[in-house]
Amino acid sequence: MPIYHETIAVESAARPTFHDISVPVREVFARSGLRNGTILVYTGHTTCSINIQEYSDGQAYTGNELIMQDLANVMSRLIPTCLSESQYLHPCAEHVRIAGKERQEEPVWCLNTDAHLRSVVLGRSVTIPVIDGEIQLGEFGRIFFGDWDQTRARSRKIIVQVTGE
Repeated sequence: MPIYHETIAVESAARPTFHDISVPVREVFARSGLRNGTILVYTGHTTCSINIQEYSDGQAYTGNELIMQDLANVMSRLIPTCLSESQYLHPCAEHVRIAGKERQEEPVWCLNTDAHLRSVVLGRSVTIPVIDGEIQLGEFGRIFFGDWDQTRARSRKIIVQVTGE
């Protein structure tokens, strides 16, 4: 069974940032030359998520689609933004020390426990069926990459893998 994959790059801000990646995913699928199978959209970043949602036809002041800003607002109530080292068990002092020594991370960058938890709740991948060349997203479905890490702007990668015939 043929497998095709590409990586999509996005830039995130130092706030919850969402990117509608539907068009680049469709472009990857078109380049695959496949007509039936599945598309896996995945991020390995542990503070990010991949979701299917509809387009809002409008943006919040942050630039996020309204439905994704609504999601960010709800998630901030369910899993409050990490503001201090004692708010959550993670990160502990040892984690901050190791992150600074081995990865040259600033201590404040470790205050992203909320982003890790939100990623776990929402998931870091979606699998979408493709039938007769049509990606099965429904009438209003769009694919969104979400970066929940509010500690710094980052370059992020999304893997798109198409499997089928």
